[in-house]
Amino acid sequence: MLTFFTNPMSRGRIVRWMLEEVGAPCETVVTQWGAASADLLAANPLGKVPTIIHDGAVVSETAAICAYLAEAFPDAELAPRAEERAAYYRWMFFTAGPIESAMMDSHLGVTLPPEKEAMIGYGNLARAVDVLEGAVSAHDYVAGPRFTAADVYVGSSIDFYMQFGMLEKREAFARYVDRLRERPAWARAREIDDALIAAAQR
Repeated sequence: MLTFFTNPMSRGRIVRWMLEEVGAPCETVVTQWGAASADLLAANPLGKVPTIIHDGAVVSETAAICAYLAEAFPDAELAPRAEERAAYYRWMFFTAGPIESAMMDSHLGVTLPPEKEAMIGYGNLARAVDVLEGAVSAHDYVAGPRFTAADVYVGSSIDFYMQFGMLEKREAFARYVDRLRERPAWARAREIDDALIAAAQR
């Protein structure tokens, strides 16, 4: 049994895609902003979405959910193989940590003097973005030539940041995202969440 707490205008869209990739049946609980249910708060006291409960175990944080689902549903073959493991974890959590921090600081107008850069996980925005570009340029996918759960997270993040003007639309990023958008599970997930948004606006 898998319960999926989400909002279709949140990072829950990433987990929706991951669920479609692994083919996991789930009960979807749509949460409105500022109105976390008692069930969600019991699972995640921060009231954050996405959060999943799978066979009684709670997993929150989007990158962690993607990594968890890849291992919980091995038939989908989205967990890393031995030769992919280092890049898989490196780039998934680089995107979840330093890149997200860099994007949010930039979006909020937070600036750091050069002498303070060593205190921040991403150093400076330009260098962090260059590193991310290198990651998606080395192979077709971030862990190598094969699509993995890391691409669900990294690709969704790049797509989001570019759509909202937070990340420069470099050719390497655009090619990578276009490749991911060809996946049937991406299209199915988008259709589900867009339909939820449309229903809420009626």
